[in-house]
Amino acid sequence: MTLPRIAVTMGDPAGVGPELCLRLLADPAVRAFCSPVAYGDLGVLERVAKQLGWPQPDPADINDLGAITAGAFTPGRVTAACGRAAHIYFITAIADACAGAVDAITTAPLNKEALRAAGISEPGHTEVLANMLNAERSCMMLTADEITCSLVTVHIGYREVPNLLTVPRILDTIELTAAAMERLRGRPPKLLVCGLNPHAGEHGLFGNREEERIILPAIEAARGKGIDVAGPLPPDTAFLPKYRRACDAYVCMYHDQGLIPLKALVFEDAVNVTLGLPIVRTSVDHGTAFDIAWRGVADVSSLVQAVKLAARLAS
Repeated sequence: MTLPRIAVTMGDPAGVGPELCLRLLADPAVRAFCSPVAYGDLGVLERVAKQLGWPQPDPADINDLGAITAGAFTPGRVTAACGRAAHIYFITAIADACAGAVDAITTAPLNKEALRAAGISEPGHTEVLANMLNAERSCMMLTADEITCSLVTVHIGYREVPNLLTVPRILDTIELTAAAMERLRGRPPKLLVCGLNPHAGEHGLFGNREEERIILPAIEAARGKGIDVAGPLPPDTAFLPKYRRACDAYVCMYHDQGLIPLKALVFEDAVNVTLGLPIVRTSVDHGTAFDIAWRGVADVSSLVQAVKLAARLAS
């Protein structure tokens, strides 16, 4: 059986991505379920390996893109050059996935400030994918055995959230999540949808009746399509153990509503998946960790889990 070929983008060169890629490529257990290839700069990986006293990477495992030289930046520092390099790694991997040169993409973290400094308008991987692939609908889902959360809105300020919540957008997120979880679970899933406001609005007492006007109609539309979905639940109690045991995934209205409980529970194991795309893309659920970059102490488990899920979905 041919193992799936996974493009692993190196992320921001000044962050933990390079050392995570080195650990991943050196792990024989990873090669039991996929053929990984790092999309980055060989010189950067060689510099990290030398600094940490690790074995040098095999050039055959690297798609050396020549985006940045090893001495052009300082580890742990935000720079436009690193943001530009991380973007090049990613869009090259997307193009290769679309062309069938690789079966899936797994991304190490990039830095949103560095992207902006490089003049890139999209704030993160999800938005780059949606724009580059002209996706009609997409959403971010983070998943682990204990909890899975999909996000209706992602990298925006809190005051922007209510104006971006619409019945079609919430329904799209519910449908994409249901399809993904059925693929992963092998059965129709049960979903729970969070309200936007404290106590899910308390029947209009808090907020602008977003629950009644927007969220509940989307839930009812999803039920009409045969999806087993409940809500809107008060966000402060939705993640209690009894609810986590009763559902396969949550649909959350904004970034931190889903990511705070998820990272509190499964920070090292969760995987970020972009749903609604013609290609498979997974990612770690953490950032560039500039404070520990290039010290050899970053935990590779999230990247390994992300590659494992990418291989599973690609197969």
